[in-house]
Amino acid sequence: MTRPLDGLRVVDLGQWLAAPLVAAWLADAGADVVRVDPPGGPRWAHPADAVLQRGKRSIVLDLRSDGDLDVAQQLVARADVVLESFRPGVMDRLGLGAEAMTTAHPRLLYCSIPGFSADDPRAGLPGWEGVVESAAGLYLFPGCRPMDYVGHRDGEPIFSALPLASAYGAFVAAHSIAAALVARERSGRGQRIEVPLFDAAFELIGANVMQTERPRPPTTAPKVTLESPQLGHYRCADGKWLELCLFQDQHLRWFADTFLPQEHIDDGMGDADRMLTDPDLQVRARERYARLLATRPAREWEIAINDESGASAALCQTAEEWLTTDSHARDSGAVIDLDDHEYGTTAQAGFPVRMSRTPWSVAFPRRPLDADRAEILGELARPEPTPADPPATPGDDPAQALAGVRVLDMAQVLAGPTVGRILAEYGAEVVKVHSLLDRQLAMHLYTNSGKSSVMLDLKTAEGMDVFRTLSADADIVVQNFTRGVADRMGIGEQSVRTYNPDVVYVSISAFGHEGYRGGWRGREQLGQGPTGIQVRVGGDGEPVMSPYPLNDYGSGNLAAFGALLALYHRMRGGEGQHVQSSLTHSATFLQLPFMVAFPGREWDEPAGPRARGWGPFDRLYAGSDDWFYLCAPRGLDALPDLAGLDEEQLATTFASAPAQEWVDRLVAAGVAAHVLVDQSDLMTDPVTRARGLAIEREHPGEGRVRMAGPSARLSHTPARATRPAGRPGSDTRAVLDGLGLDSADLIARGVASDGLPDGTEFIGLFR
Repeated sequence: MTRPLDGLRVVDLGQWLAAPLVAAWLADAGADVVRVDPPGGPRWAHPADAVLQRGKRSIVLDLRSDGDLDVAQQLVARADVVLESFRPGVMDRLGLGAEAMTTAHPRLLYCSIPGFSADDPRAGLPGWEGVVESAAGLYLFPGCRPMDYVGHRDGEPIFSALPLASAYGAFVAAHSIAAALVARERSGRGQRIEVPLFDAAFELIGANVMQTERPRPPTTAPKVTLESPQLGHYRCADGKWLELCLFQDQHLRWFADTFLPQEHIDDGMGDADRMLTDPDLQVRARERYARLLATRPAREWEIAINDESGASAALCQTAEEWLTTDSHARDSGAVIDLDDHEYGTTAQAGFPVRMSRTPWSVAFPRRPLDADRAEILGELARPEPTPADPPATPGDDPAQALAGVRVLDMAQVLAGPTVGRILAEYGAEVVKVHSLLDRQLAMHLYTNSGKSSVMLDLKTAEGMDVFRTLSADADIVVQNFTRGVADRMGIGEQSVRTYNPDVVYVSISAFGHEGYRGGWRGREQLGQGPTGIQVRVGGDGEPVMSPYPLNDYGSGNLAAFGALLALYHRMRGGEGQHVQSSLTHSATFLQLPFMVAFPGREWDEPAGPRARGWGPFDRLYAGSDDWFYLCAPRGLDALPDLAGLDEEQLATTFASAPAQEWVDRLVAAGVAAHVLVDQSDLMTDPVTRARGLAIEREHPGEGRVRMAGPSARLSHTPARATRPAGRPGSDTRAVLDGLGLDSADLIARGVASDGLPDGTEFIGLFR
């Protein structure tokens, strides 16, 4: 089978994590990637290199040497894509900058992934992970909950070893490159792409920073919270933890009917309302769940609860266990086994997406440093063959990569709708279909920005007729139902493909459709549990869900990447296909530095609520007023009053003056540092507003709304802030009338709706 990027040539000049990861994905997707390292090898020597450098040919070049610089320029001249991650200006000074290279080679896609953008006042600041995450406010305080990141500000912020800015930088850069490939296929033109890590962090912050002029009143209905016993963590017979996740009323009843004695059901443990409103019952329920779940090993309970009752639960295990002992990880392709010349047999992160017609594969393990020098130089010595039919520039030169591309979004809540939002930012025409019963719409204005919103009852024959009309000429269909549900509804891939054979059909799930978890329901926390994130956040204590919807946003970004690759493949003469991504695939790559297991590896990264960083020169410190992040790999000898101080002495000294004063002094001395920013302040920050990362628009029926803008920056076909979303169903009449249907009749008969009743309460991630 072919791979989606067969024949594409990529030059990887990046260091650290984000750029090499994107290049590794391009290699797994079929591209011929040449990895260029400085003498001595990658600047970050880490076990993650077994993943980051796999499938790439290796050459060492000293770009300060005229001869080696000439080799690099020849490589770029023959490339389709170049990736680099230096601070703005560095590549220009070397003679390999984006402007010069794309001018000399008009079809070239040149992707830069710096810490801060060229037009950011912090462009010269070294973009170390902790510095960027502090600038984006990603380190949270104790007490934070999903969609509530304020927490207890009298506490100490919690460091996370997860490289969130770099991971999201890779996610956004990947679909930016794929979008630019689609645009080049249409216009024949290359372009510059910039995805600063700071900007990419806004893809994770997402709806949390949304500020509305007319906020909806708090819901009056009782709701499930992380403190509810039906969402608790429980130790099982083998000492391992299980997260019970009965987040919907029917799941509570299913679990009760399957596993609880009748006396406990009679006491109210199958009654959702009582379980939410009776404090004494909640205490009894927690004790009973604990006794019950202590009777069997955690994995047995995980399988029994999901398979026998249809309710949800997840094993909470370490990243090492996910890599080495979890069969589902391999069956789903999230983890693969690969020999490495340094570490031997490894279990490592697999592939971020699955593509049915063009499956990814690793061409070969990581090569020894400079192993392919002779072969690469030999290729450059031979004249570039002239194609038999040189590509003529097509007449199509779209303002945006996906102009004219039609997307039908059937997905709900967060992960699936993220795909449609991203595709809309690249110019696609997206129709969003809501269920008449859907109320999980608290993030609607953000996740469904740029889409035409339609409300349909797909349980009616007429509703299904409308679906078939909408999907008949769709280029991409997106859904995130549990495996088998879309098929039973008549909206599954095979059904759509009978009348739209070339469709790119995208499915997002919790665990992937393969493996023993493949048919299970899921939510964010269920993707975090098996992959190690909850154990990482909890440290030595009880597992803890990361408040961020890391995997929801992550799997949405990765699915958008896969959809764009599938569209590109189809444009080059290929067929439509099924693209899949999942929460656990996203979770695997969010933890990439730790997603390589081999004999003798030490798993000693900081974890838990007391973590502040990696060591005295790479951690969070408190000033007299605020916190800030310091990253000084070479120490603090440049500041005499700090030189020689140990970690405790540094903490005492830093507490004597305001954080911004210390940051100003450190940066002036050439040391990277940044005050820990409050996320809510990002929406009013002049830099983020000027650069379109914070946008403010009038939303029909909702007043003025501030929210995060697009992170991707493409020079010729830019990603743009989409038209503001109206209320759910606000476009029903226009869309149905545009199809030649009688919208008034369909609405009158309950097949469609043009909105929800006044006073409808929206909910977020939970009931």
